[in-house]
Amino acid sequence: MEKYLERLIDSNIEFALKSNGCVVIEGPKWCGKSTTSKRFAKTVVELQKPSTFKAYKLYADTGDKELLAGEKPLMFDEWQKIPDLWDYIRAEIDEYSLRGAFILTGSAKPIEDRNRHSGIGRMKKIVMRPMSMWESKESNGKVSLEDLFAGGRASGQEDKSLRDIAFILCRGGWPQAVTEDNAKVALAAAKDYVQTLVATDVTDIDGIKRNPDRAKAILRAYARNVSASAKLQTLHKDMMANQVTIDARTIESYINAFKKLFVLEDVEAWSPRLRSKATLRTADTRQFVDPSIAATLLEATADDLMNDLNTFGLLFESLCIRDLRIYAEKLDGKVFNYRDSQGLEADAIVHLDNGKWGAIEIKLGGEEAIEKGAKSLLKLKETVDTDNMNPPSFLMVVVATGFAHKRPDGVLVVPIGCLKN
Repeated sequence: MEKYLERLIDSNIEFALKSNGCVVIEGPKWCGKSTTSKRFAKTVVELQKPSTFKAYKLYADTGDKELLAGEKPLMFDEWQKIPDLWDYIRAEIDEYSLRGAFILTGSAKPIEDRNRHSGIGRMKKIVMRPMSMWESKESNGKVSLEDLFAGGRASGQEDKSLRDIAFILCRGGWPQAVTEDNAKVALAAAKDYVQTLVATDVTDIDGIKRNPDRAKAILRAYARNVSASAKLQTLHKDMMANQVTIDARTIESYINAFKKLFVLEDVEAWSPRLRSKATLRTADTRQFVDPSIAATLLEATADDLMNDLNTFGLLFESLCIRDLRIYAEKLDGKVFNYRDSQGLEADAIVHLDNGKWGAIEIKLGGEEAIEKGAKSLLKLKETVDTDNMNPPSFLMVVVATGFAHKRPDGVLVVPIGCLKN
């Protein structure tokens, strides 16, 4: 039996089952939702199997009591295939005051229904992403984000090379790839994911037939603009420049479909109080749920990235954003970007529900790049109005390799392979 690598959301699921009637675990295909959820379920219904789907669709259509039969917690895998399950489960929870009775997993958002109850107070949603480097055992975890918010130190060293990071980035955090010893096979996971995504998933999401070549072209344009605040018009111009004839409205339709599949996950803009007269930029940063998707679409190997450090830097930022999101959500936080009209930027702002925040610049490495990132962070600290909001708990430059330390100006420098939640 293959060893299970613990996920950071495991304890979140356990707690949610104690306080809610149903836990809904959402995320992209192949990120490990089913494997993790089965550890908590006593009955599993796999709706992706045609015969099972047919039987349970009939139960739902006729209101048959067999729909929710089985020892609890009862898990419905890919529940969005039968959207009516939501209201049946909500009613069951209400009628019997249930806790920890149901688990729903979904790799796509269900077709919208205005009459569907929100599920507030009964259904707890938890987002699952591909594995972070801490979960895949590729970060030594010597620097804890939680400790940094509490005033802790940053120290420690990791031994990965820049090429190691390039490989990890191209392979991605897909559990089946992470646990694969054969590097060539591991790298194929992201390629297979993209192929399935454009060939079937983008149509299955809402029944609207979409062209696979056009779907891939749109994702490629997204990949060429990853980690940038590219407007829809920019994506449109990019595609036209690459001889893909398409209108902006169609691009938006495809992008919305990919977001419903949890493939695209843009980074929202942060809105702090400022001392300066700068105007905040509200554009989201284009991002994928895992950097391997962008690498696959750009047909970039680890060797390619070593020969193109500019592209490597953009995809490295994507890797770091993925991990920071996983770590931040474990701490009841969220990741944002910061950009203002005076050209000041921060690649990531980790903002916790309790009001604490930390600012992060992401650089592959090199003294000049680190110095530039540190200066930007210190300027941001001066710009934010700390009379009306908390001062930053930390300022940090995340790099690809090396050792974690604190600079004389107070800015932390931390390799991604030293970081954990």
